[in-house]
Formats: sequence, C-alpha cells, structure tokens
Amino acid sequence: MPGLVVTGAEVVPVAVKDPPLLNASGCHEPFQLRSIIRVRTADGIVGISEAYGDDRTLELLNRVAAVLPGLDAFDLNGLTRRVVEAVGTQTVPMFTELIGPASLQKTVALAVGAFEVAFFDAQGKALGRPVADLLGGAVRDRVDFSAYLFYKWAEHPDGTAAFEPDEWGAALDPDGIVAQARTMVDRYGFGSLKLKGGVFAPQEEVEAVRALRKAFPDRPVRLDPNANWSPEVAARVAAELEGELEYLEDPTPGIPGMAQVAAGTSLPLATNMCVVCFADLPEAVRLGAVQVVLSDHHFWGGLRACQRLAGICETFGLGLSMHSNTHLGVSLAAMVHVAAATPNLTYALDTHVPWKTEEVIRPGALAFRDGAIGVPTGPGLGVEIDEDALAALHEQYVRCGIRGRDDATHMRRVDPSFTGARPRFA
Repeated sequence: MPGLVVTGAEVVPVAVKDPPLLNASGCHEPFQLRSIIRVRTADGIVGISEAYGDDRTLELLNRVAAVLPGLDAFDLNGLTRRVVEAVGTQTVPMFTELIGPASLQKTVALAVGAFEVAFFDAQGKALGRPVADLLGGAVRDRVDFSAYLFYKWAEHPDGTAAFEPDEWGAALDPDGIVAQARTMVDRYGFGSLKLKGGVFAPQEEVEAVRALRKAFPDRPVRLDPNANWSPEVAARVAAELEGELEYLEDPTPGIPGMAQVAAGTSLPLATNMCVVCFADLPEAVRLGAVQVVLSDHHFWGGLRACQRLAGICETFGLGLSMHSNTHLGVSLAAMVHVAAATPNLTYALDTHVPWKTEEVIRPGALAFRDGAIGVPTGPGLGVEIDEDALAALHEQYVRCGIRGRDDATHMRRVDPSFTGARPRFA
C-alpha cells in the first residue's frame, strides 16, 4: 500500500487543574503541564499523542517536530533516526527528578515515545485497525487499573489556587486514606489500591496500609514512598509488612539500596525510579534489586519499547506494571492499547484519572467499569480531540504562569523548612 507521508507536526501545551496531592517531592501545584501532539499526513490523516508540557520538553518536541516532514508514518525506525539527528549530543533534563539525571538515551526515548504514539494512531486510522492490533493483537479486552491514593490537603495554600477546593477533602491520616479509598472503589470499582507514601513518618504509613487491609481485605495494596526511606528504614518497614503488600515500590534510592532491601525480605520490590531505561536493567537483574518494573511509554521510548521491556522482564522472571503521572485521555488510551497487547503486563496499571476534572478528548471512548477500561475498537487510539476543550486548556496554560513542575517550592508555602531531599526518613 502507499506510504503515509508526514507533512507537519504541532505541539500544543496545556495546563490541567490538579489538587494538592502530597508526595516525597512536596505537593502538586494547582496546575500540571501536558502537551498534545498532532502529526499531519498528506492523506489528511492526523495522528495524535500526549506528552509532558514543561519548557524543556516542549523545546525538545518542537525541535523533533521540525524534522518529521517527508517521513513515512509507518517508518518507526526512521522516526528514531530523525530524533537522534535532531537531538545530537544535547541531553535534556527530565520533566521529573524522580527518574534520575539526564542522559542521551533518556532524551531520545522521551522524544521517540512522544511521536511514536501519534505515528501508531495515524497508522491505525489509515488501516482501519486499533493500535492494539498493530502491537500484535489484544490478548485481553479490558485493562485493570489500581486506585491511586494520596495524602492530601483540603485545598491549595492561600493565594495559589485558581479554583475552589475539590470534593475529596483532606486525607492526612489512616481514616482519611480509607475514606478516600472507599470513594474510589465505590465510584470506579478498582480491585487494587496503591498509596503514595514518603510523606509522613514510616510508621504512620504502615498504619495506613494496615487500615486499608482491614477495610478492604479482598484487595491487594501497594505502597510507594518514592525512595524517601534509607535502606535501613525500608528494611524495617518491609519486615513489618511481610505478607501485607502486593509490592513495595521504590522504598529507597538507587539499585544498590534496593538490592540491599530485597535481600532481606520476601516482599516484591517494584520500581519506576531506579530502573527507568534499558541501561539500568543489567545491574538491577544482576543484584536482584527489583521484582516488578513499572513501564511508561513516555520515558521508556514508546509502545514498542514497553513491549521490548516486557520481553526482558519475562526472560528474567520480573513482573510488569505501568506507571502514571498526571495524564489526559490520549495518554490513557495509549496505556490501554499497549497493556492489552502485552501478555505479561498482568499487574493493574497506575492512573491519576480520578484526580482530574478536565479532559481534551471527546467523552465516551474510555470509561471505568469494575476498575477496568475496555480496549477501544475504533481505528488508531480510538479517541478524538475535543477542539474546544484543547483550546481552553491551552489558554489555561498561557494564563497559569507555570512552566515546569516544582512540588518542593509549593510545599514550602506551608513548610518553609522543606527541602525535598531524599531519603528524608533515615
């Protein structure tokens, strides 16, 4: 069949309202930044994707967008070559410090992942097939997600909120976390629960896990302190929670630290912080540092890269899940397609969707039923941009003044002594 020649690409930054969710880095600001990518072809087909929206990522994406015209949207290897040429030797600091220092491999992966999804969407639209079919075919028709629980304030600090306090209210103790979980389970039907920890003293978070286990004895629980504990503290908590957790995610910084904790516990350790690119895998496997890897098409290098990661995990007996940052429906659709087409991606995926009140896709394509989203069967990603919503969120980006994520500074509005340095609890 004839090719699908790219004639242009555009990157539209948007800002999405976000509640005051607490984490090891501080507190979410009132707005989180994303970008919507549209790749146009000579056939009139437009492929879409979603990426981060901080200034440094936008500069990178626009640099790549400029070199795409003339490329066949079926030529994914060609996409990688053009990204490599556009990047040259310039590394871009990552959108979050949680995945470590910048590297050329990470920079290329970030850019390839952003545009590869749009290429797949265009391919699917040209062929009349869903993206999952292009990734080998769906092995499941629904993809399970986990409730993402956060400690949170009732509202943003004075003088920073651009909107009214949200309906969730505060959650600052075990009772608040259990109430939050109950709302999520009742509303979305989630079959597993994940608590974002690293906020309070470890013993307080142990008690929150135990409260969740008591309130929801039939649902697996995960705990993610975002590497905010020393190896010694992490080992102590792991001993207390033996048999209580589905997995303990990034309790301590770095592969050696994780290996130290893993050697003394039967709890599976998971990560999306110390194993975030292919170069990290050999040492992690050699040291037995992790038992579950959280993939993410945004920084692993796209949907095919997630499937390559899945093959490595299967080879070495590692479990596989998916990480989430604050995202919109285009990213969610991409997650659903790659998870549906990856047989050993069997852990429920993370998602921030319950915390969102704004969207850029037209309603109806993605909906939670019993904690899962059905795989879209329409061509491409199976979602469409709501142009009015995109314009409104872009205007919100222009007005909000935020151009990069900074949870620590937002936290210091309430706690001036907060540094965000990890591990905080030693």
